[in-house]
Amino acid sequence: MVAPGSVTSRLGSVFPFLLVLVDLQYEGAECGVNADVEKHLELGKKLLAAGQLADALSQFHAAVDGDPDNYIAYYRRATVFLAMGKSKAALPDLTKVIELKMDFTAARLQRGHLLLKQGKLDEAEDDFKKVVCVWDAELRELRAECFIKEGEPRKAISDLKAASKLKNDNTEAFYKISTLYYQLGDHELSLSEVRECLKLDQDHKRCFAHYKQVKKLNKLIESAEELIRDGRYTEATSKYESVMKTEPSVSEYTIRSKERICHCYSKDEKPVEAIRVCSEVLQMEPDNVNALKDRAEAYLIEEMYDEAIQDYETAQEHNENDQQIREGLEKAQRLLKQSQKRDYYKILGVKRNAKKQEIIKAYRKLALQWHPDNFQNEEEKKKAEKKFIDIAAAKEVLSDPEMRKKFDDGEDPLDAETQQGGGGNPFHRSWNSWQGFNPFSSGGPFRFKFHFN
Repeated sequence: MVAPGSVTSRLGSVFPFLLVLVDLQYEGAECGVNADVEKHLELGKKLLAAGQLADALSQFHAAVDGDPDNYIAYYRRATVFLAMGKSKAALPDLTKVIELKMDFTAARLQRGHLLLKQGKLDEAEDDFKKVVCVWDAELRELRAECFIKEGEPRKAISDLKAASKLKNDNTEAFYKISTLYYQLGDHELSLSEVRECLKLDQDHKRCFAHYKQVKKLNKLIESAEELIRDGRYTEATSKYESVMKTEPSVSEYTIRSKERICHCYSKDEKPVEAIRVCSEVLQMEPDNVNALKDRAEAYLIEEMYDEAIQDYETAQEHNENDQQIREGLEKAQRLLKQSQKRDYYKILGVKRNAKKQEIIKAYRKLALQWHPDNFQNEEEKKKAEKKFIDIAAAKEVLSDPEMRKKFDDGEDPLDAETQQGGGGNPFHRSWNSWQGFNPFSSGGPFRFKFHFN
């Protein structure tokens, strides 16, 4: 978080500047001050400088009573109230000054500061906007603090960047900019700004402590992203879990880390885990397009096509030009249609991400179970023949990489209707054409016939 009080405590250093500004405005003004009022003002000013606040206040009371339209009298009395710690009493006087003289910069700035302390952020911002000079670093820092409290960190960053250029060796501005970027989840810019602070003062305690934290976090994230690029998803997941442990208090890093873990699980074909983590992200950010896409891919692996279509459609509402979303949606729609017909994965009883070895193993087991020679009853034999043909077709498609890819994309390579130019279905043939092959072979020409007693 941004260190409190850095600008507020410096107001004391700005205060002499405000008094000089008042004197200049006062000297150049035609206030029509009568002799008695002028005497009270001068005496009150001397008593204030001597620290005799109660006596000074009495003189300024008399000046206000003597001339109710004298803005200088109200301002001097407000100054005493502030020196006595009576900010509530000072505020009406400052407002009266501004009513009497709209361009009284010092009064407006003082009132803005008091409003800021009271939490009246909109009113304070309005005062600061009217007095900020583009070349005044102090005033920009005051307005930046107001933006921070209003929850507008990017506007605060803009003012602080200007202040860092307007004032030499402004380590405080660089520190604040870095911490604001950090809170926003932009670790790279945070690291860049805190380095600027350390260039000015390598022994700056807060900048150095913050630098170590940001550097550690940045290294973890860069390492995790490199692992993702290399397809090492399990290791990348572990890195992002470390990110959340390193910075548990800034929610932005938790959300981004879970978003990337969700991506890793989806790419690593761990659909159950992917759906769980992606759903956690979407509870925090319902419109997170990346999480929607990754969860949709996980749903496809789980054969939850309606859910996948819904996620792709939601993602498309927020990014209609994303080709990956468009292609994913079309694929999910094809797979839904395909699932209502023959599903080779279901025939063999394997998952869509099953390895070839699992497919062959499932095929051999089912081929033995449903071989027609196992059945004597004519009706049962016919049913077994049909089942056996489906089993053989499933094995043929899923053990061939090219045919399997077509099927995974929602196209049945053995369905004549989905093949351009027709050609017929090579598996739409009688049981006799399947006799005499080895269900334990890994493919290739049929070799010999099995007989079962």
